[in-house]
Amino acid sequence: MRVATWNVNSVKQRVPRLLPWLDERRPDVVCLQELKLADAAFDDLLGEELARRGYEAAVHGQTQWNGVAILSRVGLEDVVKGLADGPGFPDQEARAVAATCGGVRVHSVYVPNGREVDSDHYRYKLEWLKALRDVVAAGPEDVMVCGDVNIAPADADVYEPGAFEGHTHVTAAERGALGEFHALGLRDVVRDRWPTERIFTYWDYRAAMFQQNLGMRIDLILASGSVAARAKAAWVDRQARKSAGSKAAASKDGAPKVAGPSDHAPVFVDLDEAPDGDIGPVVPPPSAPRSGKSVRAPR
Repeated sequence: MRVATWNVNSVKQRVPRLLPWLDERRPDVVCLQELKLADAAFDDLLGEELARRGYEAAVHGQTQWNGVAILSRVGLEDVVKGLADGPGFPDQEARAVAATCGGVRVHSVYVPNGREVDSDHYRYKLEWLKALRDVVAAGPEDVMVCGDVNIAPADADVYEPGAFEGHTHVTAAERGALGEFHALGLRDVVRDRWPTERIFTYWDYRAAMFQQNLGMRIDLILASGSVAARAKAAWVDRQARKSAGSKAAASKDGAPKVAGPSDHAPVFVDLDEAPDGDIGPVVPPPSAPRSGKSVRAPR
């Protein structure tokens, strides 16, 4: 079973990339974040195309902001939208959806950003992570938490650690909250498989950050031990982040144009078998980075 997670940063903008990507990579389960689209609009936009490819969809959308989904070709059971007793800002946001796919409980999550250390949104982020932890702890043993967690687990997961001192995404409290999932027995599958490699999943749009490989690893697949033991490959699809990418069929007047990339790349874990072999950790490998640049965390 091939599982992928991708913060698409507006699914409407990413359709010309998303559909060819599904056809090329053929994931069995896809967790999407930052849809920026309500449920009905998502179905109008993609329902027929996904069904034609054999996907069922569990969508928890929100107009203009947030929004998460799970696409599955291996079953979609016991769908739960949101977090039970989870915090809001001020109301609950569309940041989590869960379903059982192929016998595994899958959570697609878009963790709050935190904005500024010690801000109301930062405290909301920590409370939200605790609510997610409680949901996962109460669930079945075979579980995966997939998505944009807006936390770099360690200094090795940012290009220049000094540039982030005093900012969100790297604080002890955030990393401690992420550590609570490890305390439950969940494992960071990509890092487990590639413990010393430099791996990023997010690159700011500005200043050629992607071309210079000045990024962060904030998109994770966490899996319980029983599921992580089945991993045969774990990798980041850097190809999907490239500016030159998939095209929709162009009409005679040249429209539509090439779709721009999300600022995040998809993350994959192959369970039981690896269709492309044990590739990784980043496909294709990044170009050589340059020094002297700082990285801006997503806002």
